[in-house]
Amino acid sequence: MKFIEEVVVERFLPTYRSMLAEALTEEGLNQSEVAEVLGITQSAISKYAAGQIDRDPRVEEHGSVGELVDRCAKGLADGSMSPVQALVETEVLIRELEHGDLLAELHREAVPSLADEPIAGEIHDPGGRLRERAQILDSLRISLQRLERLGGFAAVIPQVGSNLVFAREEATTIDEVAGVPGRIVEIKGRATVPAEPEFGVSEHVATVVLAAMRAGSEARAALNLAFEQDLMYRLEAAGYRTAQIEPAHDLLDEVERVVRSSQSLDVIYHEDGPGIEANVYLLGSDPEAVVALVEEALE
Repeated sequence: MKFIEEVVVERFLPTYRSMLAEALTEEGLNQSEVAEVLGITQSAISKYAAGQIDRDPRVEEHGSVGELVDRCAKGLADGSMSPVQALVETEVLIRELEHGDLLAELHREAVPSLADEPIAGEIHDPGGRLRERAQILDSLRISLQRLERLGGFAAVIPQVGSNLVFAREEATTIDEVAGVPGRIVEIKGRATVPAEPEFGVSEHVATVVLAAMRAGSEARAALNLAFEQDLMYRLEAAGYRTAQIEPAHDLLDEVERVVRSSQSLDVIYHEDGPGIEANVYLLGSDPEAVVALVEEALE
């Protein structure tokens, strides 16, 4: 595990400070003055001046880095820029380079597993998609483990398999909904999750949750079960709000229709239709809420 901050410290800062120290010297400052402006020791400045600090060529040749070095050196030398302002400008540049730019590239190279993430540059952003995606996958893993251990769950897995899905907050496409590749299946009386959750691997249940979200529901997670009348009785007796849709109609349109009529739905179901297996869809704000609903229904 290597953090992007380590990349900044190891690859960016030595080169940036060396470039800035050199530029300040060219602006007429002596080593003592450069050390005071940069807030580092004079011995460090001597090492920069003697070429004892290796520069990273990719950092040194980056246009934005060179432009900021020149601007800060001139401003610090003539007094038009304070050290605090230069620090802020540098921090802003670092944040920019972390988002899909040089530092993001260097981080992906240092952490090869990030190479498959097209949004790895957002790793530093606490509200970014990468963090949200990681949290979604973690939530699914925990909930899937609960389902695998849940007595009676295997018996309500439909022939087509079940899937537990969790959508991004602003999801509009299947690629923004995580689920189980290959679905959850029943093998020898046990619920089996065949693979780690991923984004974009569910079409059926992902369509349900996307339709519900589009119609105004706060639900972002869903699970499908085999339709059983006893299951429906237990859900309704527990106070969950249910609605029936027509199996022969377009699933997305049907889910949108019933959700718009009652946005606080917990359960949507349809019975058998031509070539269509009867299913129950449980909705919740997150996978934990959906699994809690299953646990209560199977008590």
